[in-house]
Amino acid sequence: MTLFGYSLEQIYLVVLIFAGLATILFMFFGEVVEGIGDGLPIFNPSVILSFFTLMSAAGFILEKLAFFSSAWNIGVAAIIGVILSALFYLFILVPLKSADVSLAYTEQSLEGQLGKVIVPIPEDGFGEVVIETTSGMIAKRAAGYDNEVIDYDSTVLVVEAKEGTLFVRAYEKKFI
Repeated sequence: MTLFGYSLEQIYLVVLIFAGLATILFMFFGEVVEGIGDGLPIFNPSVILSFFTLMSAAGFILEKLAFFSSAWNIGVAAIIGVILSALFYLFILVPLKSADVSLAYTEQSLEGQLGKVIVPIPEDGFGEVVIETTSGMIAKRAAGYDNEVIDYDSTVLVVEAKEGTLFVRAYEKKFI
């Protein structure tokens, strides 16, 4: 079957090449159009590009194998494209979007956290405290908030963070 004077194999191949190039460009410049797919997942550029890429690849293969007529090949290729694009969206894009968590932290985000003393804090001196966060363990220089001595393996509360130093107080859990 021909369309616009070209065989369907040629059309599928051209669409496959252009969709592949558009996918590569989207990988590099996708931040510009990031908000487009937030409302409806159907309008997500990644899903649209994956549909055209997968449909044209399936159509090209079906035309080469020629099991069915060209009209059936287009329908089957479209169904394959829809199914694989939906799976791509559900099993790759959705988990990636929900896993967008930064490992960075600020000193101010450590205020109010509980930590353990790993190097004893002397009076008017510095020790070291380790704080467990979602991104891992953070070890920071620490000093007593009121210049008090805090022993090894004590639980402390970070009261203030300033210039790379955590100012901490001994923490005791009180039951009411």
